[in-house]
Amino acid sequence: MASHRRPKQPSRARLTLLGAAASAAATVGVTATSASADPGQSIDDVREEVDELHHEAEEITEEYNGAKERETELQAEIEELQDSAARGQERLNELRNGMGSMAAAQYRNGGLDPSMQLFLSSDPDAFLDQASALDQLSAKQAESLRLIQEQQRTLDQQREEAGERLAELEDVRSTLSEQKDTIQGKLGEAQSLLNQLTEEERQQVAAAEQAEAEEAARASRSEDRATTDPSSGSTSDAAASSRGQAALNAAATKLGAPYVWASAGPNSFDCSGLTSWAYAQAGVSLPRVSQDQANAGTRVSMSELAPGDLVFFYPELTHVGIYAGNGQMLHAPRPGGNVEYASMSIMPFQFGTRVG
Repeated sequence: MASHRRPKQPSRARLTLLGAAASAAATVGVTATSASADPGQSIDDVREEVDELHHEAEEITEEYNGAKERETELQAEIEELQDSAARGQERLNELRNGMGSMAAAQYRNGGLDPSMQLFLSSDPDAFLDQASALDQLSAKQAESLRLIQEQQRTLDQQREEAGERLAELEDVRSTLSEQKDTIQGKLGEAQSLLNQLTEEERQQVAAAEQAEAEEAARASRSEDRATTDPSSGSTSDAAASSRGQAALNAAATKLGAPYVWASAGPNSFDCSGLTSWAYAQAGVSLPRVSQDQANAGTRVSMSELAPGDLVFFYPELTHVGIYAGNGQMLHAPRPGGNVEYASMSIMPFQFGTRVG
C-alpha cells in the first residue's frame, strides 16, 4: 500500500519511508506534475507530503479492492439470473405448447371452446383474473393456465433483477475507473515530489531502508528460535495458532515479492492481497478487503499478539500485515516496495485479529 509512519517518528523511520517511496516510479508508471515542493522544503517536509499522498492512495486502494470484489459477485449473480431466465423461458414455451396441443385437440373434436379462444388471444394474467372464465375451463386446462401465469411472473422477475444487477455493475465499473485514476494520480504526485531528491539523498534513504529491513528480519528470526526452543524462556508472545503460523510461513516465502496495488498474488501483492493469499495457503478463506479481514476472527490487543495474527493499522483499518513476533510484522508495504519484515512501530496500530 502506501508508505507508512507514525506521526513524528524518529528521522531514521522517515528516511526509510522515503527510500521505499523513491523507487515507486518503476511500479506506478505515472508521471505527475501537479505536486511540487516549495523551494525551502526539507527532506522531512517532502516526506510528510509523500506519506500523506501514499496513505490517501492506500485508502482508495482498499475501496477499489472492495468494488472489484463486488464486480465479481455481480457478474456471478447476473450469469445465474440469465441462466435461470433461459431455463424459465424454455419451461414457459413447453407449457404454452402444451396448451396449444389442448386447443388443437378441441378443434379436431368439434370446435374450440370459447374460453380457450379467449385465452389464446389475450394476456393469461388478465384472462385468469376473470373468475367466470375459469369456471368454463376443465381442471386440467385451469391448472395449465395457472402454471403458465406463475412461470411468466417468475420470468419477468428474473429479468427485472438481472436488469438491476447489470445497472449496478455498470456503476461499479465506472467507480473502479475513477478510483484507478485517483490512485494513480496520488502516486504520481508523490513521485513528482520524490523526483526532487538528489541522487545522494536517494542513496542515503535506500541504505537506511535496507538496514531497517535486515534488522526486522533478524528480530523475527530470533523470535522464531525463541518460540521453538523450550529452554529459551521467552514469554513475549502468545502461542501461535496452527493456521496462523502456517499463514505466516506462507507469507515468508514471498519475501521480496513486489507490491502492486490491487494484486493478490501469487507473484505480487498489496497489503490485504498478501494476507488473503497467505491464509488461503493455510486453508482459510479471508475477505479481500482489510476492513473486512478485521472481522474474520477474534480481536486481540498488542500484548496478546501471537505470530500469525493479522495486525491492523490506522483508524480506517486501511493497512494489514501478519504478526511475526518480537514487535515485527511481515507485510506488503507500499508502491515501489517489496514484501518485507518491518517494525510495527512505524504505523499507528489499532488491534490484531486471530483467525482459526
